[in-house]
Amino acid sequence: MNLFRPIFKLLTSLVILSGCYFTTDAAAAQPADTSKITREYTLEATMLGYMGTDGTRNPVLRANKGDKVKITIVNGEVMTHDIALEKMGIKSKVLVEKGSKASIVFTALNSDTYYCTVPGHRAAGMVGRFDVVDGPITNQPTVKGVVPVKNGKPLNLNFEAGNLNDWTATGDAFTNPIVSEEPSPVHAKEMHVGFAGKHFATSGGTKNYKQTGTLTSVPFKVTHPFASFLVSGGALVDTRVEIVRADNDSVFFHITGQGRATLQPVVVDLTPIIGKDIYVRLVDKETGVSQIPYIWDDIWAHISFDNFLFYPSRPDFTNELKAKDIIILPPLDPVINSGLSGIDAAKAMTVPQGFKVTLAASEPQIVRPIAFTIDWRGRLWVAEAHTYPKRAPEGEGKDRILIFEDTNGDGTLDKRTVFIENLNLVSGIEVGMGGLYVGAAPYLMYIPIDDKNDRPAGPTQILLDGFGLEDTHETLNNFRWGPDGWLYGCHGVFTHSNVGKPGTPKEQRVRINAGLWRFHPTTQKFELFSEGTSNPWGVDFNDYGQSFLTVCVIPHMFQAVQGARYLRQYHESFNPYTYDIIQPIGDHVHYVGDRGPHAGNFRSASKGGGHAHAGAMIYLGGDSWPKVYHDKIFMNNIHGARTNMDILTRNGSGYTASHGPDFLLANDTWSQWLNLRYDASGSVFAIDWYDKNQCHSPNPDVHNKTMGRIFKISYETDKWVQIDLSKKSDMELVNYQLNANEWYVRWARTILQQRGPNKKVHKALKKILYENPDVTRKLRALWTLHVTKGLSEQDLLEVLNNESEYMRAWAIQLLAEGENPSNPVLKKFWDMAKSDASPLVRMYLASAMMRTDVTKRWDVLNALYQRAEDKDDHNMPLMLWYSIEPLVPSNENAVIDLAFKTQIPRLLPYTIKRIAAMDTPESKATIQSISDRINKSSNPHQYHEAMMLLEKVKEKK
Repeated sequence: MNLFRPIFKLLTSLVILSGCYFTTDAAAAQPADTSKITREYTLEATMLGYMGTDGTRNPVLRANKGDKVKITIVNGEVMTHDIALEKMGIKSKVLVEKGSKASIVFTALNSDTYYCTVPGHRAAGMVGRFDVVDGPITNQPTVKGVVPVKNGKPLNLNFEAGNLNDWTATGDAFTNPIVSEEPSPVHAKEMHVGFAGKHFATSGGTKNYKQTGTLTSVPFKVTHPFASFLVSGGALVDTRVEIVRADNDSVFFHITGQGRATLQPVVVDLTPIIGKDIYVRLVDKETGVSQIPYIWDDIWAHISFDNFLFYPSRPDFTNELKAKDIIILPPLDPVINSGLSGIDAAKAMTVPQGFKVTLAASEPQIVRPIAFTIDWRGRLWVAEAHTYPKRAPEGEGKDRILIFEDTNGDGTLDKRTVFIENLNLVSGIEVGMGGLYVGAAPYLMYIPIDDKNDRPAGPTQILLDGFGLEDTHETLNNFRWGPDGWLYGCHGVFTHSNVGKPGTPKEQRVRINAGLWRFHPTTQKFELFSEGTSNPWGVDFNDYGQSFLTVCVIPHMFQAVQGARYLRQYHESFNPYTYDIIQPIGDHVHYVGDRGPHAGNFRSASKGGGHAHAGAMIYLGGDSWPKVYHDKIFMNNIHGARTNMDILTRNGSGYTASHGPDFLLANDTWSQWLNLRYDASGSVFAIDWYDKNQCHSPNPDVHNKTMGRIFKISYETDKWVQIDLSKKSDMELVNYQLNANEWYVRWARTILQQRGPNKKVHKALKKILYENPDVTRKLRALWTLHVTKGLSEQDLLEVLNNESEYMRAWAIQLLAEGENPSNPVLKKFWDMAKSDASPLVRMYLASAMMRTDVTKRWDVLNALYQRAEDKDDHNMPLMLWYSIEPLVPSNENAVIDLAFKTQIPRLLPYTIKRIAAMDTPESKATIQSISDRINKSSNPHQYHEAMMLLEKVKEKK
């Protein structure tokens, strides 16, 4: 659950670097070098790229060697942007507000690459070249053009006649298309068109974009091998310029604008049709009218044109618009339905053959469902978020928790019980261990359950406080019991939390502003399990206990590894020595185009619907559903009103997520499923917020206050089950660890955890652990033994010899759980680091070292850094750095020696940065010794990156 949000301003300080500096519109830097600026560029920064004043996207910026260059960026949108030079290592401040400015100033010595450093922006296309060149720099075309003629008379293809002579219009877009003023009266006043001569034509500009039609020239003969014309307007399929052969009416060439007002030259090679007759056709079939009530119209639903000329040879324009540089968005996805009743909404959905959707509950029985879980009896506990999006004053909360039950197996939730009311800003819930866990920032609370009467058995307990409220759709959410007996939950990037038990001093609290956290129900310890991502609103575990997160805006799929630091939508890691972050595991995104995630909203049906996801369910609901869905991860796509399915495939130490067929299409733009879970029958329940507004807003009046649904998705072989696992004996619960449906497995494990240690239970579980041939069953036994305190250190040491990499990996995690592995354990870890064939196991060893005393890490990490096979792994190079970084201050010589020997990349550059950050006379001497060592090596060029970094370190003031 995510979407547009206010982006908070950054407080940044002025940074002055040798030979360069940056300035801002808030406070100009005072450079040491006050020499005159000899070349200056201004670029508009947007997710489309950096736009030059002449309309060029990511223009090549040129300077002569020795020029003093100033590059200023102006933020073209409410989005974070900056500009940096890659080789020089300089960057501007980060801009947030539209219209804000920042500059970098430097001496041009070598060619370089400029780009935006905000995560994901360079990949989206915010990157261009800076070239140091010899000779004069000019923007003039290299050859002169000529106006086409017909019957000996020049044609009015540049509209200099001030009328539509030689053109024919259809529709209303070109009824009065001639514009003769700058600024253009049909464009926003700040826009620059830059037309040639006295006139140009447009199908409406940004003010009359709703008009549609065509404008077609008379046919004329191609007399030259090249042509050019000026174009601007929408980068849309249905706003374009066409060159059409007159003999067969086939389109020879076509191009759109690129979402800008400034006219740019387009060059066309006409060699294949020289001597043929052609005509020019301007097409505008795009109204720009949004079909979604709260999404603005597209003002670029128009096309502008001017100055068609022939050329004897190819002309060269510095701001030439090329088709390959345009990111064309498809038309808006059709709106099939919106605002349906619950019954009609279920009927409208498309599911695979053999499945059906049943309306289980709807308004007024359920309103604004924000979180839910399914208990040990198959009942649904659902949180209604009436207080969202603003926390109410104390004592005035309106949220409540409801219990729903299907008493007769017809798929509808016919029994409804109010468990508790007057809660405040609830965002996540889970039941288990005798109570209900409720996330309601700033609190994580526990409410004991009277299971006989479905009422609280005592007062609400505040377990933790300090959860932030800056962005109330990025608070603690999506609770789920992990296989290790901890309660896991998600947290978004724009909310800043400092979590601890009530009364905990600030310095002893756990900071979190993005990532996956966990809380132990017995020890009440709170940890940040992994950090980063954006606004994760879904977590689940696969058959092997590997955890996965679904997120919004940035690429959507992450494997959550303990101690890992991941790509962030915003902000940086709390550890300033992180330097690099682990990337998502998806090989795809669910939105179209390269303009960034938001540009594809409501146009991305072909890719999966859009960038915003909520919920995560790895289907392990038994054998009734076809095997193709087993162990696949399902997530709800908010903009796409559908359920995506990704396929998780092992890759090195982790996984790759590939796009499977979308599982369900709601065919209703108001549909907003927030989570889904399977039950005892293998069927799946999903909660639907159901609202025409799909974007978070702090304004309460933007969101619907009266609707909500719960749907049930069943396969034809699903059979309704009535059961209460809390009434089962210990041995029955042990046997449920062998059930094909993970619902039984997880609840049986949680109930046994609540009941506590039992020797008979441990004996039965160890029989499964040692004798069952299925590794997933062995893992279930291992996890249940762990949560019931049935494993000794010796037991886990023996599991380290198991043939299954998953068993060995989990034994490593459990041995490091207490953050103090014994010497025998560390000795075994060292042996495994040297010889274990599994990259998964080696990743778990790296993770375990982060939970090990710094003074005891060296042997294992040294051995792992010798494993050259991990040099290209998705996770290992950075997991190793996160583990070894704290050793640098006290073991710098050993780490340096290792950095020169290992084939695992980036250890030497990271180590140089870490030592330089110490900024002591001793660290400076160490930096010099590294430089000397490189220079004396037999092949110093292999340390090219380190050499460049050393130069920057030495030059930094």
